[in-house]
Amino acid sequence: MALGFTPQKWSPTIEAQNFSKVEERQTIYNTPSYQVLLRTASIENSAAAAAEQVNDPGREFQDHVCTRGDDGCAGDARLYAWETNGYGIVRPVYYTARSGATISGHVWATRSGPAERPGVVITDGSVQADEQLYWFAAQTLAKAGYVVLTFDPQGQGQSDTPGEGADQQEGVPAQSDGRPFFDGTEDAINFFLSTPTSPYVPVPSCSTGTSHGAKQKARVAQGFDNAYNPFWTILDSGRVGLAGHSYGAAGVSYIGQWDPRVKALVAWDNLAKPDPTAPTGASGGGPEEKSCLDPKARTVPPITKPALGMSADYFLPPEPNTSQPDPSAKTVESMVYSRSGVDTGELIIHGGSHLDFSFIPNVAFGASLRGADMIAWYTTAWLDKYVKGDPAADARLMTTRWRSDPAEAAIDINHDGNMFSFFYQSRLRFQRSNGGAVFDCEDLRAGCDGLTSHDGASRDYSYVNIDTAPDTGCTAADAPTGTGIYPWTAQIPANQTAPAQGGLSRRDCVASRAEGVFATQVTQLPNTSADSAAHRGGPGVAVAAAMLGLTALLGAAIRALRRRTGLAAG
Repeated sequence: MALGFTPQKWSPTIEAQNFSKVEERQTIYNTPSYQVLLRTASIENSAAAAAEQVNDPGREFQDHVCTRGDDGCAGDARLYAWETNGYGIVRPVYYTARSGATISGHVWATRSGPAERPGVVITDGSVQADEQLYWFAAQTLAKAGYVVLTFDPQGQGQSDTPGEGADQQEGVPAQSDGRPFFDGTEDAINFFLSTPTSPYVPVPSCSTGTSHGAKQKARVAQGFDNAYNPFWTILDSGRVGLAGHSYGAAGVSYIGQWDPRVKALVAWDNLAKPDPTAPTGASGGGPEEKSCLDPKARTVPPITKPALGMSADYFLPPEPNTSQPDPSAKTVESMVYSRSGVDTGELIIHGGSHLDFSFIPNVAFGASLRGADMIAWYTTAWLDKYVKGDPAADARLMTTRWRSDPAEAAIDINHDGNMFSFFYQSRLRFQRSNGGAVFDCEDLRAGCDGLTSHDGASRDYSYVNIDTAPDTGCTAADAPTGTGIYPWTAQIPANQTAPAQGGLSRRDCVASRAEGVFATQVTQLPNTSADSAAHRGGPGVAVAAAMLGLTALLGAAIRALRRRTGLAAG
């Protein structure tokens, strides 16, 4: 397949201008108002993490870069009011991985919407990449009508580092082991699809074949773990997609093809071979993930599921080019998909970096201004087409908006509003939903026949505006409610009432199956004893906190919680 793309000729001047774009995102968070939000979120996240380790002494996540979820690990601080301001619903979730490690995550949705919705699992990148960095995408997908699971892979964020017993070293360290991003994605899917009649049970470990189901069962009985996905009543288990970043992108590139339950995937920097045994620089030159006793867990599947790759001009850490980059370097796997006859694409963000995909509010982690918006747009459109089954998604994929984005033009040194790289090829090739000709554009920056300005969305697209819009509309009869961002073990009340739906009287959603709705009424059962514990406010920790020198920290967080108006208290 021909390249069909002519890159911009490299020069030191052009490179300097292009590389300067990695400083754009700081115009968002280097403002007094944002720093107030970030400081408040950091205090509350730190206090919650400290209290959680006191109240749940079996946890072991204190040695991680993002243990506290503060500062650069807090993600976009503008998004913490998701539940308290009535933008949507969220619940913390915990479950036991196949290694025996406890995994921490959140499920996201809107209270309003169809009675049955497709789902998406998002897998983090490695090292400084806790789930908070991806909440911007999770919330945008939830607003688009998905149930979304974000989670910290083993050894990151607030998930445990060691496994249990003979499997303590399975998945350790995550960066060179790889299993937390591959097997961890599969475990996350298993939990995501669990229900009261089919509760989550961890599969046997890869290292020894040991089952850690007893730990899962015991922690459920103690109120620490969830027996099943608390948003199961609105999840359509037959429509599941994946998204992942960095090492997580490698994980979803494999699991997305390997697991028959997955319909499509989006790989954020970048789409990889569906082969966990392939050598990779990410793991220090070894295989993508370490081996498993069960050989069936490492089989290499054929490429059959639609996959979108997204990347950026610069990697990690962002460093300027010193010569002409290879324009096809980032489209290698996408071309393999096209030669296999599977719908695919590869989109490269102009002047962006590996960190465009994870919102880190710190100047040391450079990213472009509009990269996250472009990521949210195309991730939603791709999953809408292949997971939700929405034919209108074609227009959103074939849009011209990212070739002339006003906000991009306003900040770019040359007033260039084109979001596609001029060094690397951006392409899309897929079968149109109406059964017409294949859409094949091998140079999205220059444009192709078939692109349209009529994509059905407002011109000023912004994930922040979407994520912070009121959650209004019809509500399914058995729609779940959220409890907020923080778990009951964090000693922040988790029993708030679901927000009012914009003054509308509640009405049941009745629509066709094509809109993801089913009419069966299902009684919501208690998920874990944590549900009742939440209403009791959880066990007191004043004495334990004082013993650990945490009283002042917790007190400051609670006082800030009472004063705040813009961040979620859970």
